Amino acid sequence: MRRLSSDELDELVRLHLRVSNHLVTARGMAHDEDLTAYLSMVVARSSALVHGTRPRSLRTLLDALMVSFPAAVWHARIGIVVSAALFVVGALSVGAWLTFSESALQASAPADVRQAYVEREFVEYYSSEPAVTFAARVFTNNAGVGALAWGSGVLFGVPTLAILLLNGVNVGLAGGLFHAVGDAGTFWGLILPHGLLELTAVFVAGGAGLRLGWSVIAPGDRTRRASLRDEGRRSIVIVGGLVVVFLIAGVLEAFVTPAPWPTSLRVGTGAAVWVALSTWVIATGRSLAARGLTGAPNELPLLRSAPPHQPPDVFVSR
Repeated sequence: MRRLSSDELDELVRLHLRVSNHLVTARGMAHDEDLTAYLSMVVARSSALVHGTRPRSLRTLLDALMVSFPAAVWHARIGIVVSAALFVVGALSVGAWLTFSESALQASAPADVRQAYVEREFVEYYSSEPAVTFAARVFTNNAGVGALAWGSGVLFGVPTLAILLLNGVNVGLAGGLFHAVGDAGTFWGLILPHGLLELTAVFVAGGAGLRLGWSVIAPGDRTRRASLRDEGRRSIVIVGGLVVVFLIAGVLEAFVTPAPWPTSLRVGTGAAVWVALSTWVIATGRSLAARGLTGAPNELPLLRSAPPHQPPDVFVSR
């Protein structure tokens, strides 16, 4: 900015206002997601210069968590739905196969191994370590799975699809063993308190990974590098928010799942946390999307500089 002359500064403001109006027109008439995302990025960058850059402070971190994260999750909602569907298909297919096919059940593992797993090992797993140590280990493992599902998406999304399917198969295998012996209540009573939030976080990470892959496969009118860069910045916001979500899920798995409470109370606690967080993310993300935000970190200056009760990227041309 210091290198610009007064005429160049005036031109910067004029261009900023012009592209802002272009963005309003594109959103109202073009219905082109790639074009709208690109113009939003351009306006956000120019807004940071025209209105001042964001300070690196606690407020910036809170904005990223409370604003950019739900907006980015909402932007990736199609990928998240695909991610969840693939996982569920894998889990239900294997679970149903083991439940209704005696030959599949026999082939899954020796009888004594299945018996030990159902009667002892699965239940004892959740109290095998002190709660704090167990929470840390669960958080590390789940965050690793989420990071792998996200990061590997850059390879056209293929590894992400494989990770989601494999994890679904593993859950279906465990559930199928319990259903086959008529003890489904034990399985669901131990999975649901933490699994609702934990698996949702995995679906979101997988959805972000699929978005990365799609940005390479179909970059639109941008180069693949530019498309991947823009989607990568948005997905970094998702990953940062998921760290908190995985931490909450780890606490639930360590302190609520093995707690000596009635099953309804344990499941109800996990479900209440899941419903509260999911409702907030969906409602906030949808509201922010209506205001033109897609979750990219450089969009925050737009939100701050917008007049009250007006979309953040609407400016009056002069």
